[in-house]
Amino acid sequence: MESSLSPYEQIGGAPTVRKLVEAFYPRVQRHPLLKPIFPEDIRPVMEKQYKFLTQFLGGPPLYSREYGHPMLRARHLPFPITPSRANAWLACMHEALNDAGITGEIREHIWARLVMAAHHMVNTPEDEGNGEKEPEN
Repeated sequence: MESSLSPYEQIGGAPTVRKLVEAFYPRVQRHPLLKPIFPEDIRPVMEKQYKFLTQFLGGPPLYSREYGHPMLRARHLPFPITPSRANAWLACMHEALNDAGITGEIREHIWARLVMAAHHMVNTPEDEGNGEKEPEN
């Protein structure tokens, strides 16, 4: 991926990140594995994710300015994240990337980083995650 532009700039900046977040969270709220670990009022989570993704993709450091270093794994430790939940999160994000119109090499680059991050969040073995089964893709 050769470009002097950040991934944030390549995808169109704030409007595309907002579209991605808006496409992602309704899926999360409907997903049987993810819904239990998210609050009923998803708006604050969406705003936090918008700030995080903006920064994650090379845009302004909105997340760090407000919350400090992301410390993703530490911030997710209170929630039982099994391999199935990480895969469910990725499935929702995959569809949201489609909805946001993110394609081509930049999508592949972003996807690789999201996959790495999602698997890094796993903190609970599958057998301790309420009997969840690995989803079939």
